[in-house]
Amino acid sequence: MKRRANSKRGQTMVEYIIIVVIIAIAAIAIFGIFGDTIRQKLSGAVVELGGSEDEAKKAAGDYGDSQLWLKDLGKDGAGTAQN
Repeated sequence: MKRRANSKRGQTMVEYIIIVVIIAIAAIAIFGIFGDTIRQKLSGAVVELGGSEDEAKKAAGDYGDSQLWLKDLGKDGAGTAQN
């Protein structure tokens, strides 16, 4: 009876790990797709809070960097488009 309880505990942990992995993959994909928009919004917030506009534009990068990074990810295993 005790052995069966331990088996279910391990099964539950594996299920939670699978759920966490799926959420992590979804988060990476969403950030890859909307990364440019997120960076543009954050750089706008930095400027509004009194930061340097030039530094905010430099940190935001060019529009489309995230799309290039995702395309390059499939080619060599690592994204090469950098700011």
